[in-house]
Amino acid sequence: MADFREFKAKTVDDCITDACMTFSVTSDRLDYEVVEEGSSGFMGIGAKNAVIKARVKEESFTELEEKQAASSAAEQAARQEEIDRKNAEQEAKKEAEKKANAEMVEKLREKNVLEEHDEEEIKENRRRDREMRDARRGRGRGRRFEDENANEETPVADSKPSKPVKPVSPEDQEKLTAEAQKFLTDLFDAMKVDAKITCAFDEEYTLNVNLEGEDMGLLIGKRGQTLDSVQYLTSLVVNKNMNDYVRVKVDTEDYRERRKETLEKLARNIAFKVKRNRRPVALEPMNPYERRIIHSALQNDRYVTTHSEGEEPYRKVVVTLKNAH
Repeated sequence: MADFREFKAKTVDDCITDACMTFSVTSDRLDYEVVEEGSSGFMGIGAKNAVIKARVKEESFTELEEKQAASSAAEQAARQEEIDRKNAEQEAKKEAEKKANAEMVEKLREKNVLEEHDEEEIKENRRRDREMRDARRGRGRGRRFEDENANEETPVADSKPSKPVKPVSPEDQEKLTAEAQKFLTDLFDAMKVDAKITCAFDEEYTLNVNLEGEDMGLLIGKRGQTLDSVQYLTSLVVNKNMNDYVRVKVDTEDYRERRKETLEKLARNIAFKVKRNRRPVALEPMNPYERRIIHSALQNDRYVTTHSEGEEPYRKVVVTLKNAH
């Protein structure tokens, strides 16, 4: 058993307080005896301090250890319970998101539409419309536009022009590249958009314009409308004084290729649905270029076939089972 220690203070209560602070225990765990009560004397004369002898109760150590152990176990159990709860919430959230995504995909398939905010699903519609307008301006009376519409059912795997492209001389290439560069620089300055502009002709005499910068989402715009407008205006500038039409392609962040991949993925998903449900599916209205991508993506499928229905601009692709009646 621990030895008693002596404590002196003005009052017994002060002695007890000093003892509790010394042993770091509460008063109920203190074993003490009063040696001298102490007195205040007369006007401070003859005052005597109170004196006690105190020690920590032996049983207090055991109780303290038990309580500390119980508290530690309770804290550990509470922490584990919190971890389990958070894990369960995360799993539930993941399952809910997975279910919601599956339901969204199914709804999109059932309605045969693309998500409104999904630029990759809609982007090329506007681009091709602008390009056809360029063709009409550059070659007169829309003959090129009519020819491409007439050949729409012929599957093609890319966006190359359907007619042979006439060469562009090195001098014209240099002149047109400079004109496009200047026009786009002035345009983006007016839009207050900081963009790096790279213009170059490829081996098929297409003027490719690539844009880089931090505000490319602004240039793409909702459903790609802004980027299509930039391409349309650039084509007007480039073809203004040209006898033969020069194709212009404006792209950023590889958006054109991603658009093509998105449509091909859509075509495969629709084909799977047709095979599963054994019922035809009509896609949303698309321009000729987009319809050709769908036709091309499914032209080698053993079980489904595609055709187009309706009048422009509401003409759409229908996917059906082969030999279906």
